[in-house]
Amino acid sequence: MRKKVAIYPGSFDPFTKGHINIIERGVKVFDEIIVAVAHNVSKKTIFTLEERVEIIREIFRNRPEIKVDYFEGLLVEYAKKVGTNIVLRGMRTVSDFEYELQMALSNKTLYPELETVFMVTESMYSHISSSLIKEIVTLGGSVRQMVPEIVEEKLREKLLKR
Repeated sequence: MRKKVAIYPGSFDPFTKGHINIIERGVKVFDEIIVAVAHNVSKKTIFTLEERVEIIREIFRNRPEIKVDYFEGLLVEYAKKVGTNIVLRGMRTVSDFEYELQMALSNKTLYPELETVFMVTESMYSHISSSLIKEIVTLGGSVRQMVPEIVEEKLREKLLKR
C-alpha cells in the first residue's frame, strides 16, 4: 500500500505551537508530513529560509514521519516533484478560510489531482499570529505559550539586537 504523504506548506516566520498542533494532528491522518517552508522573495521575513528550515528540523529531529524541506515557486510543482497530491492547511479564522479556499481552488485548477485538506486549529492556538508574536517580543514580553522555546530564543536574538 502506498504511503499517504501530505505537504504542510507555509512561510513559518516564526514557527508556532499552532503549526505544531496541525502537524501533530496531521500525522494521525497521514503516514508522513512534509513541512515545506516557502521561499517567497516578496515577503519580508525575520528568519532566513535556512534558519526557518533549521529551527523546524531541530524541533522534529526525533520524528522520522515528519520531514522538513523548502520550495520556491508554485506549490503544485513542488507537490508533483515530491510525488504527492495532498496538501494540509491549518485554519484559525473565517478570513483564513476565504484565503485558503481561493488557494485550494487555484491549485486544483493548476493540478486537478491535488486535494487540499483543511484542519481547524485548536481554540487554544487560534489567536496566535506571527505579527502578534513579533510585537510581543519586540516589547519585551514572553511568547512561551505561543512558540517553542528555541523559536523564542531566536526571536529575541533577532528582534532585540536591532
